[in-house]
Amino acid sequence: MSMKLLLVVCCMALSVSACQSNTESRQQKQSTKLSPATNAAIDTIAQSLEIKYQQVDNRPSAQCDQQVEGGNCYKANLRLSTHKAINSTQWKIYFSHITPIQSIESEEFTINHVNGDLHVIEPTDKFTGFKTNETKVITFYADFWSLSETDAMPNYIVVNNNDYAKVVNSTKAIIDEDTGLELLPFVMPYTDTERQFKRTKNDKTQRLTAERLYERNKKYDFSSYLTQNQQSTGVIAQQIIPTPSYSKFSSTRTLNISEGLHFNFNNVNKNKVTAAINRLEKLGIKRTNSALAIDVNLHLVANSTDPQGSYQLAIKADAIDINAVDESGIFYAIQSLASLYKVASDTLPVGDVKDLPHYQFRGILVDVARNFRDKNFILKLLDQMGAYKLNKLHLHLGDDEGWRLAIPSLPELTQVGSKRCFDKTEQQCLLPQLGAGVDASSEANGFYSVADYQEILKAASARHIQVIPSLDMPGHSRAAIKSMTARYNKYLKQGDTLKAEQFLLHDPSDTTQYSSVQYYNDNTINVCLESSYAFINEVMQQVKAIHSEAKHPLTRYHIGADETAGAWVSSPACAQYIKNNDSGITKLSQLGSHFIERIANMLESMDIETAAWSDGLSHTNLHNMPAVVQANSWGLLMWNGHQLAHQFVNQDWQVVLSNPDVLYFDFPYEADPKEPGYYWGSRHINTEKVFQFMPDNLPVHAEFWLDREDNPYVADDTLKLDEAGNIKSAPLIANKHVLGIQGQLWSENTRTNNMAEYKLFPRLLSLAERAWHKASWSVPYNYNGFVYSQNSDRFTKQLAQLRDFKWQTFSATLGLKEFAKLEAENIHFRIPNVGAQIVKSTLFANLAYPGFLIEYKTVDGQWSDYKQPVKVDADIWVRAKTISGNRFGRALKVAHP
Repeated sequence: MSMKLLLVVCCMALSVSACQSNTESRQQKQSTKLSPATNAAIDTIAQSLEIKYQQVDNRPSAQCDQQVEGGNCYKANLRLSTHKAINSTQWKIYFSHITPIQSIESEEFTINHVNGDLHVIEPTDKFTGFKTNETKVITFYADFWSLSETDAMPNYIVVNNNDYAKVVNSTKAIIDEDTGLELLPFVMPYTDTERQFKRTKNDKTQRLTAERLYERNKKYDFSSYLTQNQQSTGVIAQQIIPTPSYSKFSSTRTLNISEGLHFNFNNVNKNKVTAAINRLEKLGIKRTNSALAIDVNLHLVANSTDPQGSYQLAIKADAIDINAVDESGIFYAIQSLASLYKVASDTLPVGDVKDLPHYQFRGILVDVARNFRDKNFILKLLDQMGAYKLNKLHLHLGDDEGWRLAIPSLPELTQVGSKRCFDKTEQQCLLPQLGAGVDASSEANGFYSVADYQEILKAASARHIQVIPSLDMPGHSRAAIKSMTARYNKYLKQGDTLKAEQFLLHDPSDTTQYSSVQYYNDNTINVCLESSYAFINEVMQQVKAIHSEAKHPLTRYHIGADETAGAWVSSPACAQYIKNNDSGITKLSQLGSHFIERIANMLESMDIETAAWSDGLSHTNLHNMPAVVQANSWGLLMWNGHQLAHQFVNQDWQVVLSNPDVLYFDFPYEADPKEPGYYWGSRHINTEKVFQFMPDNLPVHAEFWLDREDNPYVADDTLKLDEAGNIKSAPLIANKHVLGIQGQLWSENTRTNNMAEYKLFPRLLSLAERAWHKASWSVPYNYNGFVYSQNSDRFTKQLAQLRDFKWQTFSATLGLKEFAKLEAENIHFRIPNVGAQIVKSTLFANLAYPGFLIEYKTVDGQWSDYKQPVKVDADIWVRAKTISGNRFGRALKVAHP
């Protein structure tokens, strides 16, 4: 139809004025010419474009690809609007999205997956530009589901054909003034329970509202602890975290320390305990030679059969005696003094403590690869690990998104691999995965120089902590691969082919198409190249030397070995490797286990023990591995994850429990879309759940925990054979045990130090409790095998009551003693949400811990202190704050009936 005829039809159907208006609009639309985006246009888009991320529906629909993830996908919108007209095209917006986007509904835009979590939006030839205040909506469908507002990643990057890049201002994160945590204002709230909060139709998870939290908190009564808190001899005054094996204190006598403490070191190396003594001083206990009748005598216990770290502590009315099997025991005894101390008090309870650790491995993993944590963060963490008797720092230094340790002979690893910015060639930096933005100097980027790392090692030694470095391989290795590719290109350009190929980690002729668990297609070291093994040998020799210089010997190294994708299928180098190799490898599927075995033996030749994740180790040949192997078992308990742990224990490997259901501290504390964290293994891991863990009996948790959709599950711990009569799964062999437990802080969406500390604390204190102290309420393991469920009743009501009583005392100790210490040491721990209900226009409020203040307000009102039930006539917001008033918890809404 011609424009002239269209106008005639229009004028017949509409009034003259309406027709003229419609005609002018059409003519204006047609007359708007879009020009290629200049740098100035990119600046305009970055400043004026408002992007909103709106999760719409988690329920599967016809638009979901039935061949992907069982047909599970979710619907979301990207709402793009602008207060200023945009008449340019040939621009793109790169953004991170944690799951691949399957399809979109839009004529004006496309969205394509780039690599990893990175996607790109591009205008099509039907794009008409943006008029002032116009909104365009891109509807898309992505794998799985989205259950948390923190799933979205910040820092959408707009670029033009010249690769001039700017972050779209509206997608930048901000810091909440009250909580100190990162907020994403461009994410629209998740408010619909059925469509946005549930994972599937069988999901029984309930959102933890203020009303539900109030009911949960009513289970515990802290009134007696609050009364005792004013006494020097009450229950809280006598509590040590982690709980000692034995303690007995006087109900009437105390030791006055108002003049401070004086230390006689006797036969103990002062430097081995200085860090503990310094902590006493930081908490307010003076150290002075003029202290009256307060003398601490340190004696080692010779020829003791107690494990490392065991000690005896006697606090008398006029002195303190410490005896221990080694200097770590002395260190821990002093930390127990710090635990007994209440900030700003001047007494310690009189009594005796005999203590030893339940596990020799008491660890925490910190992922500094995905998002960097600076040296000072690690030093602060080491202080707290020492304070609560944790002794292993698993430092995850290398992964797909970053390489964080300087290797002097391979400077490209940090020149390229330590930062993410916008460089599509990845010769200067890595792609901006995980919402990294374009600033190479941002908090997400960085690395430890040799001096930085050695300072960390020395601080760890001073706190009796072993640093176990991890530079993941062969998967999770994209940062290393791209760094060595940049090195390859540099020397190839110089004509030095030999040096270019010296440490090459990929086969340039490999045409394999694969996707890792994190959706990378190029993150796996080629295990068929001798240059790959040369690279690993070079790195390990360098790391070993760095450790040696710091007098912190590298005796154990974590190779990762997990989540290796289906790489190498079309690698000519691998075809040749299999053909020439005399180790018996006949097919590609054997290459992953062969790599692990070869690297483990390489490490053994350097006097370094191998640690790795259980999934990678499960494919290795036991007879090809060294005698000492640490296996981090990370199977989900709700999916019979205990079985692989038991297999490794039974074959005499050193098993460190790392189960996601309870030990992944990147998961949310509570089931709330506003609570930060991933949730693929659990929607809620609060401090109480960590306290409830029974590491000596993994399957028993089926009696009182639920799966990730809050449904009951069954844990089968009986003997199972395959058709050939081989053992598929079996209970533990009598009197065999795990080596220890480790909490994990992965950092994909942990972009600030405050957020990292929030996720770690106070869960780290419950981790320390379970690693050091065997609970009196734990269920003895059944070596004959058993099937556990919510009907099996091995965890009796009496044991549950004892556990809950112990937790009440533990949580009261946190609230009345330990949180004040964390605040004094500038730890950004999680302040609990307030439970609250409005009944008959009266507000009732409570907390999971004593020792905080509660505030309330109407939507537009001012915060007021809550001291007792109060009359209200509208919806109310409630929050907790510290006694000092310096920090606040996240506010929750309480609906007025």
